[in-house]
Amino acid sequence: MDAADRALARHHLERAAWLAGDRSDLVKALLAHGRIVRLAPGQWAHAEGDDEAGVLVVLAGVAQLLCKAPGDREVLIGQAGPGAAIGQTTRFGGGPRLVTVICQAECVLLQVSDRALGRIATETPRIWEAVAGLLYLQLRGLLQLAAETIALAPRQRLAARLDLLSGTEAGALQLSQEALAEMLGLSRKTVNGYLGDFERQGLVRRRYGVVEVVDRAALRRIAGS
Repeated sequence: MDAADRALARHHLERAAWLAGDRSDLVKALLAHGRIVRLAPGQWAHAEGDDEAGVLVVLAGVAQLLCKAPGDREVLIGQAGPGAAIGQTTRFGGGPRLVTVICQAECVLLQVSDRALGRIATETPRIWEAVAGLLYLQLRGLLQLAAETIALAPRQRLAARLDLLSGTEAGALQLSQEALAEMLGLSRKTVNGYLGDFERQGLVRRRYGVVEVVDRAALRRIAGS
Protein backbone atom coordinates (compact mmCIF):
# COMPACT_ATOMS: atom_id res chain seq x y z
CA MET A 1 0.00 0.00 0.00
CA ASP A 2 1.73 3.18 -1.16
CA ALA A 3 1.43 6.58 0.53
CA ALA A 4 -1.28 7.88 -1.83
CA ASP A 5 -3.41 4.74 -1.38
CA ARG A 6 -2.99 4.90 2.38
CA ALA A 7 -4.02 8.57 2.45
CA LEU A 8 -7.11 7.84 0.33
CA ALA A 9 -8.12 4.90 2.52
CA ARG A 10 -7.54 6.91 5.70
CA HIS A 11 -9.67 9.77 4.31
CA HIS A 12 -12.69 7.49 3.89
CA LEU A 13 -12.21 5.43 7.05
CA GLU A 14 -11.97 8.53 9.22
CA ARG A 15 -15.41 9.56 7.94
CA ALA A 16 -17.07 6.13 8.03
CA ALA A 17 -20.32 6.00 10.02
CA TRP A 18 -19.69 2.37 11.02
CA LEU A 19 -16.44 3.31 12.77
CA ALA A 20 -18.10 5.28 15.55
CA GLY A 21 -16.38 6.97 18.47
CA ASP A 22 -12.59 7.06 18.86
CA ARG A 23 -11.61 5.33 15.64
CA SER A 24 -7.88 6.02 15.40
CA ASP A 25 -6.83 2.52 16.50
CA LEU A 26 -9.38 0.85 14.19
CA VAL A 27 -8.32 2.95 11.21
CA LYS A 28 -4.67 2.11 11.88
CA ALA A 29 -5.46 -1.61 12.15
CA LEU A 30 -7.60 -1.70 8.99
CA LEU A 31 -4.84 0.03 7.05
CA ALA A 32 -2.25 -2.38 8.42
CA HIS A 33 -4.19 -5.58 7.71
CA GLY A 34 -6.21 -4.58 4.63
CA ARG A 35 -5.05 -4.52 1.03
CA ILE A 36 -5.72 -2.11 -1.80
CA VAL A 37 -6.85 -3.53 -5.15
CA ARG A 38 -7.53 -1.81 -8.45
CA LEU A 39 -10.17 -3.35 -10.68
CA ALA A 40 -11.19 -2.50 -14.23
CA PRO A 41 -14.81 -1.97 -15.32
CA GLY A 42 -16.60 -5.31 -15.36
CA GLN A 43 -14.26 -7.03 -12.91
CA TRP A 44 -15.75 -8.76 -9.89
CA ALA A 45 -14.68 -7.87 -6.36
CA HIS A 46 -16.54 -10.88 -4.97
CA ALA A 47 -19.56 -13.05 -5.72
CA GLU A 48 -22.70 -13.93 -3.81
CA GLY A 49 -22.11 -17.22 -2.03
CA ASP A 50 -18.34 -16.81 -1.65
CA ASP A 51 -17.20 -18.42 1.59
CA GLU A 52 -14.54 -15.78 2.20
CA ALA A 53 -16.31 -12.88 3.91
CA GLY A 54 -14.92 -9.61 5.24
CA VAL A 55 -15.28 -5.88 4.64
CA LEU A 56 -14.85 -4.01 1.37
CA VAL A 57 -14.59 -0.20 1.21
CA VAL A 58 -14.92 1.66 -2.09
CA LEU A 59 -12.16 4.28 -2.22
CA ALA A 60 -12.67 5.44 -5.81
CA GLY A 61 -14.97 4.51 -8.67
CA VAL A 62 -18.41 2.88 -8.59
CA ALA A 63 -19.34 -0.73 -7.85
CA GLN A 64 -22.69 -2.34 -8.64
CA LEU A 65 -24.41 -4.68 -6.18
CA LEU A 66 -26.30 -7.67 -7.56
CA CYS A 67 -28.35 -10.38 -5.91
CA LYS A 68 -29.91 -13.64 -7.07
CA ALA A 69 -33.67 -13.60 -7.63
CA PRO A 70 -36.22 -16.38 -8.28
CA GLY A 71 -35.84 -18.04 -11.65
CA ASP A 72 -32.04 -18.09 -11.31
CA ARG A 73 -31.90 -14.43 -12.31
CA GLU A 74 -29.38 -11.92 -11.06
CA VAL A 75 -30.74 -8.43 -10.47
CA LEU A 76 -29.12 -5.08 -9.79
CA ILE A 77 -30.16 -3.85 -6.34
CA GLY A 78 -27.86 -0.86 -5.84
CA GLN A 79 -24.46 0.65 -6.34
CA ALA A 80 -21.72 1.93 -4.08
CA GLY A 81 -19.56 5.00 -4.57
CA PRO A 82 -16.50 6.32 -2.73
CA GLY A 83 -16.70 5.82 1.02
CA ALA A 84 -19.33 3.08 0.88
CA ALA A 85 -18.59 -0.08 2.86
CA ILE A 86 -20.02 -3.54 2.22
CA GLY A 87 -19.46 -6.70 4.17
CA GLN A 88 -20.00 -9.14 6.96
CA THR A 89 -18.24 -11.79 9.01
CA THR A 90 -18.78 -15.55 9.13
CA ARG A 91 -18.21 -15.43 12.88
CA PHE A 92 -21.06 -15.31 15.39
CA GLY A 93 -23.50 -17.11 13.08
CA GLY A 94 -22.70 -15.33 9.83
CA GLY A 95 -22.55 -16.99 6.43
CA PRO A 96 -21.19 -16.56 2.91
CA ARG A 97 -21.30 -13.37 0.85
CA LEU A 98 -24.81 -12.01 0.31
CA VAL A 99 -24.23 -9.93 -2.83
CA THR A 100 -22.10 -9.89 -5.95
CA VAL A 101 -19.98 -6.75 -6.35
CA ILE A 102 -18.92 -5.78 -9.89
CA CYS A 103 -17.02 -2.62 -10.80
CA GLN A 104 -19.12 -0.39 -13.03
CA ALA A 105 -16.19 1.98 -13.51
CA GLU A 106 -12.51 1.60 -12.65
CA CYS A 107 -12.40 1.03 -8.90
CA VAL A 108 -9.93 1.33 -6.07
CA LEU A 109 -11.01 -0.87 -3.16
CA LEU A 110 -9.81 -1.59 0.36
CA GLN A 111 -10.37 -5.28 1.12
CA VAL A 112 -10.18 -6.59 4.68
CA SER A 113 -10.77 -10.35 4.77
CA ASP A 114 -12.49 -12.20 7.59
CA ARG A 115 -9.12 -13.67 8.55
CA ALA A 116 -7.65 -10.16 8.66
CA LEU A 117 -10.52 -9.02 10.88
CA GLY A 118 -9.68 -11.91 13.22
CA ARG A 119 -6.05 -10.78 13.39
CA ILE A 120 -7.16 -7.22 14.13
CA ALA A 121 -9.44 -8.52 16.90
CA THR A 122 -6.53 -10.08 18.81
CA GLU A 123 -5.26 -6.57 19.57
CA THR A 124 -8.40 -4.48 19.05
CA PRO A 125 -11.45 -6.61 19.98
CA ARG A 126 -13.88 -3.76 19.35
CA ILE A 127 -13.42 -4.29 15.62
CA TRP A 128 -16.36 -6.69 16.02
CA GLU A 129 -18.49 -3.82 17.34
CA ALA A 130 -17.58 -1.87 14.21
CA VAL A 131 -18.52 -4.80 11.94
CA ALA A 132 -21.81 -5.15 13.84
CA GLY A 133 -22.38 -1.43 13.24
CA LEU A 134 -21.77 -1.93 9.53
CA LEU A 135 -24.25 -4.81 9.45
CA TYR A 136 -26.83 -2.62 11.19
CA LEU A 137 -26.38 0.18 8.65
CA GLN A 138 -26.73 -2.27 5.78
CA LEU A 139 -29.88 -3.77 7.30
CA ARG A 140 -31.36 -0.33 7.92
CA GLY A 141 -30.68 0.62 4.30
CA LEU A 142 -32.34 -2.53 2.97
CA LEU A 143 -35.41 -2.00 5.17
CA GLN A 144 -35.66 1.59 3.95
CA LEU A 145 -35.58 0.41 0.33
CA ALA A 146 -38.23 -2.22 1.09
CA ALA A 147 -40.46 0.41 2.70
CA GLU A 148 -40.04 2.73 -0.30
CA THR A 149 -40.94 -0.07 -2.70
CA ILE A 150 -44.14 -0.77 -0.79
CA ALA A 151 -45.19 2.78 0.07
CA LEU A 152 -44.06 5.03 -2.77
CA ALA A 153 -45.40 5.52 -6.27
CA PRO A 154 -42.84 5.08 -9.09
CA ARG A 155 -42.11 8.82 -9.42
CA GLN A 156 -41.49 9.22 -5.69
CA ARG A 157 -39.45 6.01 -5.62
CA LEU A 158 -37.18 7.27 -8.39
CA ALA A 159 -36.68 10.57 -6.57
CA ALA A 160 -35.84 8.75 -3.33
CA ARG A 161 -33.28 6.50 -5.03
CA LEU A 162 -31.59 9.41 -6.80
CA ASP A 163 -31.37 11.22 -3.46
CA LEU A 164 -29.82 8.16 -1.83
CA LEU A 165 -27.30 7.51 -4.59
CA SER A 166 -26.22 11.13 -4.82
CA GLY A 167 -25.21 11.00 -1.17
CA THR A 168 -22.27 8.70 -2.01
CA GLU A 169 -21.39 9.82 -5.53
CA ALA A 170 -21.22 13.62 -5.18
CA GLY A 171 -24.15 14.32 -7.46
CA ALA A 172 -22.88 12.82 -10.76
CA LEU A 173 -24.15 9.25 -10.86
CA GLN A 174 -22.33 6.89 -13.23
CA LEU A 175 -25.53 5.06 -14.00
CA SER A 176 -27.41 4.26 -17.19
CA GLN A 177 -31.17 4.74 -17.32
CA GLU A 178 -31.48 1.02 -18.02
CA ALA A 179 -29.56 0.16 -14.84
CA LEU A 180 -31.59 2.66 -12.82
CA ALA A 181 -34.80 1.10 -14.12
CA GLU A 182 -33.61 -2.40 -13.19
CA MET A 183 -32.62 -1.20 -9.73
CA LEU A 184 -36.14 0.15 -9.15
CA GLY A 185 -38.06 -2.68 -10.80
CA LEU A 186 -39.54 -0.25 -13.34
CA SER A 187 -39.51 -0.13 -17.13
CA ARG A 188 -36.86 1.94 -18.87
CA LYS A 189 -39.64 3.93 -20.56
CA THR A 190 -41.17 4.84 -17.19
CA VAL A 191 -37.84 5.92 -15.71
CA ASN A 192 -36.94 7.88 -18.85
CA GLY A 193 -40.25 9.76 -18.66
CA TYR A 194 -39.82 10.76 -15.04
CA LEU A 195 -36.17 11.72 -15.56
CA GLY A 196 -37.25 13.95 -18.43
CA ASP A 197 -39.76 15.60 -16.12
CA PHE A 198 -37.10 16.10 -13.43
CA GLU A 199 -34.73 17.54 -16.03
CA ARG A 200 -37.30 20.07 -17.24
CA GLN A 201 -37.70 21.21 -13.64
CA GLY A 202 -33.92 21.63 -13.29
CA LEU A 203 -33.55 18.82 -10.75
CA VAL A 204 -31.24 16.59 -12.80
CA ARG A 205 -29.13 16.68 -15.95
CA ARG A 206 -28.62 13.67 -18.18
CA ARG A 207 -25.55 12.71 -20.16
CA TYR A 208 -24.59 9.41 -21.72
CA GLY A 209 -24.25 6.93 -18.87
CA VAL A 210 -24.55 9.68 -16.25
CA VAL A 211 -27.39 11.22 -14.28
CA GLU A 212 -26.28 14.40 -12.50
CA VAL A 213 -28.34 15.41 -9.47
CA VAL A 214 -28.67 19.21 -9.44
CA ASP A 215 -31.25 19.77 -6.69
CA ARG A 216 -31.13 16.98 -4.14
CA ALA A 217 -33.43 18.79 -1.69
CA ALA A 218 -36.17 19.02 -4.32
CA LEU A 219 -35.89 15.30 -5.04
CA ARG A 220 -36.21 14.63 -1.32
CA ARG A 221 -39.37 16.73 -1.22
CA ILE A 222 -40.85 14.77 -4.13
CA ALA A 223 -40.00 11.49 -2.40
CA GLY A 224 -41.81 12.66 0.73
CA SER A 225 -44.87 14.05 -1.03
